[in-house]
Amino acid sequence: MRIEHLALYAFDLEQMRSFFEIYFEANTSKLYHNTKTGFKSYFLSFDDGARLELMNRPELLPNKNGTACPGLDHLAFSVGSKEKVDQLTAVLKENGYPTLSGPRTTGDGYYESCILGPEQIRIEITI
Repeated sequence: MRIEHLALYAFDLEQMRSFFEIYFEANTSKLYHNTKTGFKSYFLSFDDGARLELMNRPELLPNKNGTACPGLDHLAFSVGSKEKVDQLTAVLKENGYPTLSGPRTTGDGYYESCILGPEQIRIEITI
């Protein structure tokens, strides 16, 4: 068994799509748009077969619970080496995405950094 895909709601689909294409080499499907409901989505595919669905609908509301709330906390991407973790973290920081932690070795042995991406989504970058 495997997870087929994860899905995220986003206010700005194009910004989110572009972020994952530029920094994580995602390949994007054509935009799906249900004209009756206003629902829109993209499927993003990554080299290892993982998929992420980005979704939007007109009635989408901001999360008022802040950073600690039930549901998805972060996405983690493996980039293959400490050097690549450091490099991508530096590029993202240079491009205005705040670094929340690292790069560092965590207490449970992961070498990672965590950045704040578009729409406040936490992205972990690990080996």
